[in-house]
Order: sequence, then C-alpha cells, then structure tokens
Amino acid sequence: MSQKLDYYVVLGIGRNASDQEIKSAYRKLALQFHPDRNPDTPQESGEKFKTITEAYGVIADPQKRAAYDRFGHAGLSGSGGFSPDFSSTIFTDFEDLFGDFFGIGNPSGRRGGRRNHEEPGADLRYDLEISFEEAALGLDTKVKIPRREMCPSCSGRRVRKGSDPIQCSACGGSGQVRTQQGFFTLSRTCPQCRGMGQVIRDPCPNCYGEGRVRQEKILSIKIPAGVDDGMRLRVSGEGEGGIRGGPSGDLYVILKVRDHAFFERRGNDLYCTIPISLTQASLGSEIKAPTLHGYERLRIPEGTQPGSVFRMRGMGLPSLESRGRGDLYITIHVVIPTHLSREQRRLIEALQGSIRIENKPLPRRSADRAKDILG
Repeated sequence: MSQKLDYYVVLGIGRNASDQEIKSAYRKLALQFHPDRNPDTPQESGEKFKTITEAYGVIADPQKRAAYDRFGHAGLSGSGGFSPDFSSTIFTDFEDLFGDFFGIGNPSGRRGGRRNHEEPGADLRYDLEISFEEAALGLDTKVKIPRREMCPSCSGRRVRKGSDPIQCSACGGSGQVRTQQGFFTLSRTCPQCRGMGQVIRDPCPNCYGEGRVRQEKILSIKIPAGVDDGMRLRVSGEGEGGIRGGPSGDLYVILKVRDHAFFERRGNDLYCTIPISLTQASLGSEIKAPTLHGYERLRIPEGTQPGSVFRMRGMGLPSLESRGRGDLYITIHVVIPTHLSREQRRLIEALQGSIRIENKPLPRRSADRAKDILG
C-alpha cells in the first residue's frame, strides 16, 4: 500500500491553521480540481478532488483532527483509512462552501433554495416629440401606452377563476430538482415547471395562463419647463405589470425637441440674430425683440456696429436645478442695401463726402475681434 500524503500538505496549510483558513484552502482547491470544471482530465482531477475532500473531512472535524495530529493516519480508523460520515458537519460544510458555485439546495431561503417566483415587470420606453416652445415653457399632455397589465379575470394567478395551480410533482413545489454527485447534492431549475413550483392545468381563458393581458392606457405626463432634447423622464410604476404578484416596471419618456425657426439654445441661454438698416445702426433706434413670452422693446444706440451683441437678462429658459433663468443674446446684423434708387444713391454719395474713414489695416487683435463678430 502506498504511503498517504500529509493532509496538511494536501490542503497547503500549517498545523496551526484556523477553521476559516481550513475552509478557505479547501474552497480554493476543491473548485480548482472538481471534475465538472476539468472535463478534459476527469480521472486525474477526480482523484485529486477525492484526496482534497478526504483531507478536509479529517482536518475540519475537531475530534478526527486531534486523533490525526497525535497518531497520524493510524489514529483515524482500524484500517487506517477514511470513510466520510454524512451525519457529521462535513456535509453541512460542503453546502456552505459550494452553495454559490453549484447552486446547492437550501431550505433556509438562501441562494440555491426555494426561489421567490415574483418577477418585476419590464420597463417601457416612449419617444415624445415636442416643440421648442413646449420644452421652454412646460407642457401637460397625455400619451397612450400599450403594455401588459395584470389580468383582471384571474388577478394574475394564471388559472381559471375558482381553480388553483397544482404543485409540481417533479420538484415538489420547490422549483428545483436535485441530483446526487458524490458527497454533493446539486440543484438545477425544474424542467417541468420551469422553476415556478406549480403547474397550470386549467389556465385562465382571458390571459391564456400568462397572468397578464395587453392593454392601452392613457397617462397624463407633465413636462417641466426647461427640458432639453434627449432628456429622459421617469414615470414610476407605469411600465409593464409584474408576473405572479411582482411590482410593475417604470415608464421612461424620451424627449425629442424640434428646432426653433430662429432661436438657438446653449444651455439655458437663447441666441438669435436681428437685422437692422444702415440708418438704424447709424442714428440709433428702438426695435421689437422676440422672446419666449412675446416681443420686448430693445434700444439700439447710435453708432451700433455690425455683429454687436445685446443681452436681455432673464429672457432665456428656466433652470431645472434652480429658480434662475438664462439670458437672451441678440446679435445685430446691419443690412447693406444692394439696389439703390437714384435719390438714394445721391444721398449716400453726399454722405460719403462728409464721412471719411482711412482704409488702413486694423491691428491684429482688432482684426481677430472683427472676425469673431462677423463670424
């Protein structure tokens, strides 16, 4: 008979290792050499796994460990071998160690045990196109949402009124079927009831056993003032209905804001360009400037240059995060006439004689600024 390896060497731990160190070492080695994880070398990994499990079964048991520490392998049994004792704590330890990896059944409700069959409903998306003004000022509107809701005939129970689901005979209502592999009891979803633990023999005629029916619901949606293109509004609980009593999903309204005819938005500020005549720019004038709330008077001072920008405070869009508002920036575009009558030409020629401008290049900084102004 070949000499057995030292169990401490097998597990890679010292003789003073704590219970937690023993479990951690075993977890790592057992997951590494389990045959299910080594399909290419099932025989070799199976032998290693058996040796690792044998070592753990001794070192993890206080009485067996004490006997092993004092007498070695001879102290374990009359034959010097090891027989797994399923009435000891080793089987419980196996479930604890492998519950997450193998899905071992657990009647306490932890992962791997009887599952909660409630499922939340799916979230829904609705694309809503609104005008620029509606985005700026806010909007109360209604939308029609097609979705699946709890069946009113069976209240989501999936069976005909007056009937009840039948407990699955394959899994006994747990939703899991178990198979024995060596020391372990492995669990998987029951193929007969698909993990629900119940079988529907007499389905509801209204929803055909699904527990939900397709409906269209009209919802009132409040669009706050100041929203922007691409923003998402969440309407809690207005998605699809849950399954088997699960909560409903949410509705997400995705906003598409149409472009404005002349306003450009940058954050909460608005920008637009207004044309004025050469005489208005030269002599000064008062014009009507468009805003989101109608027209406001804007004073154009004498000698206004092309590209001049005027700021109208608080005439932009409201902020979604605070009570403040953006501003409105108006760029002046001076229109130069292209077709002059004889009288107009005579007057301009007379004006030209009294106003002289030296056509010298502007300094570089001034030229750059003029370029920025004129675009």
